[in-house]
Amino acid sequence: MAIATLALMAVGSATRVMNAGLACPDWPLCYGQLVPTAQMNLRVFLEWFHRLDASLIGLMAIGLVGLSGWYRRSLPAWLPWSAVGALFLIVVQGLLGGLTVIELLRFDIVTAHLGTALLFFSTLLIIGTALMPYKPAGNVGKLPWLGLAAALLVYAQSIIGGLVGSRWAAHQCFGLADLCNVMNTHMAGVVPPTLTVLALVVAVWRTPALDQWLRGLANAAGLLLLLQIALGVATFKLRLQVEPLTVCHQTIGAALLGCLVCFTVLALRDRSSQTRSSQTRSSQTIVAAAPFEESNPEENPLQFPA
Repeated sequence: MAIATLALMAVGSATRVMNAGLACPDWPLCYGQLVPTAQMNLRVFLEWFHRLDASLIGLMAIGLVGLSGWYRRSLPAWLPWSAVGALFLIVVQGLLGGLTVIELLRFDIVTAHLGTALLFFSTLLIIGTALMPYKPAGNVGKLPWLGLAAALLVYAQSIIGGLVGSRWAAHQCFGLADLCNVMNTHMAGVVPPTLTVLALVVAVWRTPALDQWLRGLANAAGLLLLLQIALGVATFKLRLQVEPLTVCHQTIGAALLGCLVCFTVLALRDRSSQTRSSQTRSSQTIVAAAPFEESNPEENPLQFPA
């Protein structure tokens, strides 16, 4: 479902940059049909396929809720509730998609549409990463909070980027107009997430005996960050005139967010395991010391409780 959602966001980006957002003038059907064969062209296909992919993901989300409820006795208690939360997000996403068409691509609705898609994508990754087998190393330190900060900053930067795209700020930035403020905010906003992701990568390199999953995700995040910056510079220089570059820019940004989300979940699992181990050792120490504390050496200093 997460992979299908990443593909859905890529198709949605292509739909926007190809000016195909209103290729199907009605909703939820397209020209009043399930498959508009008579009107089919590239733009209609992009919008129609975008809706088809979203519908399939919605059906899978319903299936996830059903399976989680049916097998709830043998699953973690949080899983059915997380599945319901994911279904709620995809329903909101569908409603925002319909409003996008009805309100003729209003920029705030388009941006909210992207933001909800990223939240749904992150929720699926959290569920999958929390369920995967993982052997904690117990020495992550502050890496979970660094990963969480990086993920939040990348998410915020993605929302600003979506606002730039939905308002076509790169095309209409003249002087000190409002759209220039949006564009400049996106450009300046690159700095905080970049520094945080780089700090995360360096911290992972300097942490010994770390799980290979965490090292791999941190290295992937660093590589995706460099690729994202290069795509952003190329997209800005070409003023969004090369559609594949713009689509790749948004898709790589979502993939970067996904890497950071997975890293944060695994690091938090590692940290919680370390905390439980410390509590277990403390309780064992207290139990082992209890018989000696209860003895009265004045009565019989050489006799210990059985």
